[in-house]
Order: sequence, then C-alpha cells, then structure tokens
Amino acid sequence: MTAAVTWTASKTETPARVASWRSMDCVTRGAKDEWLALFAEDAVVEDPVGPSMFDNEGKGHHGKEAIAAFWDLAIANVERFEFAMHDSFAAGSECANVGTISAFLPGGARVDTEGVFVYNVGEDGLIKSMRAFWETERAMATLRVES
Repeated sequence: MTAAVTWTASKTETPARVASWRSMDCVTRGAKDEWLALFAEDAVVEDPVGPSMFDNEGKGHHGKEAIAAFWDLAIANVERFEFAMHDSFAAGSECANVGTISAFLPGGARVDTEGVFVYNVGEDGLIKSMRAFWETERAMATLRVES
C-alpha cells in the first residue's frame, strides 16, 4: 500500500481484505484501469449505499462500464485521496473496514468521510460488491479549505 493509505487495523490477509487494500492503493494512485481490473464483470459499487449525488436512484453501479462511469464522476475530479482505516472485520468472502477517507479537492478544499466500507469477493479474488456506508451530511460538515 502507498503512503496515502494508513492501516492500523488487523493485518491478517483474507481475500476480501487484500482486495480492499488493492482498491485503496489504486484510488490513491489514480490508477483507474488497475482499479477496474479488481472487479468482476457483474460487480456492483454502492458508494454510498442508497440514493446520493452519485446515484440518484440508490441502486448502485452495476457492471464495469457503470463502475468506470462512477470513477469518472466521484473519483477522477479529486486531486488526492488519503485512507485511514482503523478497524477491519473479515468473515467468509467479505470484510468490513472502518475508517476515514479524506478527499482533497481543487482549490484547497478537503472533505473527510467516516464510514464502513464492505468488500465481497468471489473465489477468484475479484470484487463482487463494494458497499460504502457513510452519511453525506456528516461528510459535508467536514468541508473546509486548507491553506
């Protein structure tokens, strides 16, 4: 993992936890194609779960084409991401990571999003679903401009 990912949770390797590490690493490096390669063809991304500014209907982004469009909408315009994961619970083919994602936006703005980030992988280790539980209002309340 890159220096932009701080991991103080369990380091026990499970397929879902490894996939989550790889996903965070790709996001911090802006590696869209590598990130997309982590997902199964029929994967779904819900970030956040439910209706949001990224998904009006709250049904998630289904399939790689929709997940690529999610990247373009929610990730590509951020100048830098930092992940700080404080806890991680692995069970079966899933893991739930608890932490904060800091997004550094153009113009010096920063938003810190606290949440639970759940990854489910198939037997091939590819991500079948990524579900992010966070509250828009709580995240937006952290919006600030740093000098």
